[in-house]
Amino acid sequence: MTLKVYTAVLFLFLVNSVWTRNVRQVYDELDPEHWSHYTSECPRECFCPPSFPNALYCDNKGLKEIPAIPARIWYLYLQNNLIETVSEKPFVNATHLRWINLNKNKITNNGIENGVLSKMKRLLYLFLEDNELEEVPAPLPVGLEQLRLARNKISRIPEGVFNNLENLTMLDLQQNSLLDSALQSDTFQGLNNLMQLNIAKNSLKKMPLSIPANTLQLFLDNNSIEVIPENYFSAIPKVTFLRLNYNKLSDDGIPPNGFNVSSILDLQLSHNQLTKIPPINAHLEHLHLDHNKIKSVNGTQICPVSIAVAEDHGLYGNIPRLRYLRLDGNEIQPPIPLDIMICFRLLQAVII
Repeated sequence: MTLKVYTAVLFLFLVNSVWTRNVRQVYDELDPEHWSHYTSECPRECFCPPSFPNALYCDNKGLKEIPAIPARIWYLYLQNNLIETVSEKPFVNATHLRWINLNKNKITNNGIENGVLSKMKRLLYLFLEDNELEEVPAPLPVGLEQLRLARNKISRIPEGVFNNLENLTMLDLQQNSLLDSALQSDTFQGLNNLMQLNIAKNSLKKMPLSIPANTLQLFLDNNSIEVIPENYFSAIPKVTFLRLNYNKLSDDGIPPNGFNVSSILDLQLSHNQLTKIPPINAHLEHLHLDHNKIKSVNGTQICPVSIAVAEDHGLYGNIPRLRYLRLDGNEIQPPIPLDIMICFRLLQAVII
C-alpha cells in the first residue's frame, strides 16, 4: 500500500519535468533542413528552439498580448509578461496545445474570452498563478490534468466548474481569498481522480466540505481552522499526506481518534495550539508537532499499540512505523523518554 501511494505521488510531482525531457529527446535528432521552416513561422517576440519544435518560449518578453501561436505548438511558455487578456484569435491554429504557462501576468476574469479555454480540447496543464483572477475561470478544458491558480485573488468558485474534469489530478488554489462559504458540498463534484488538493493560505475556519474521495494529498496550511469534525477522514479513505500547519487547532478541537487514520503516512500539525500529542495510527511515518504548547510526552500513552507488543521483535509487522518525530518549539525538555524509543523502534530522527 505504502509503495503504491509513494509511486503515485512521485509521478504527480515529477510528471512535468519527465514529460518535457522525453519530448526534448524525441526531437534531438530533428533534420536541420526543417529548421528554417520552424524559424519562419515563429513569432518574432518569441524563441522557437530547433531541437524542440513543439515548444514556443515567449516568457520574460514584456508582452502585453499573446502572439499568434503556430499549429505545431504543444508547449507554450508565456510567464512573466504583462498580458491582460486571453482571446481566441491567437489560438485559432493552435489545436494541439497540451501545456500553457501564463504565470505572473495581469490576467483578470474579464480578460479571458468566454469559451476560449474550453475550446483547447487537448490541453492537459494550465498554469495561471500570480495573476489577478477573482474566481476560477470557466468553462475549462475537459481533459485537464493539472490546474494551478495559486496567488490570485480568487474568492469565488462558480457552480459546476469542475463537474466534467474527471482527469484532473492536481488542483492548486493556495494563497487566494477563499472563505468557508466559497466551498459548498458540491464544489469539488466531478473530480473523481484528484490526487492533490492545495487550499493553503486562504481564510478558512472550517475543514472544507466533500473533498474528492481519491485525494492523496490535502494541504490546508495557514488558515484559521479550529476543529476537525468527527469521522472527517472516513470520506477520504486514501488521504496519505495531510498538512494543517499554522492553524488554530487545540486539543478540544480534535476528536479522540481524529487522526487515528490508517491511510495517513505524513501528518503535519506544526504551529497550532496543542498541549498534548493526539492519538495516531501505527501506520503513520512522519509526525510534525513543532511549535505547539506541548509540555511533556508519555510514550506509553501515545503508543498506538501496547508497549508489550512494541517490545516483541517477533511482531515486526505490528509495531508502529513512525520514523520521524518533530517536537521542537514546545516546552519539552530532553532527554527523550525511553518509552518513546521502545514504542517507536523504527524512529530515525527525533527533534526536541
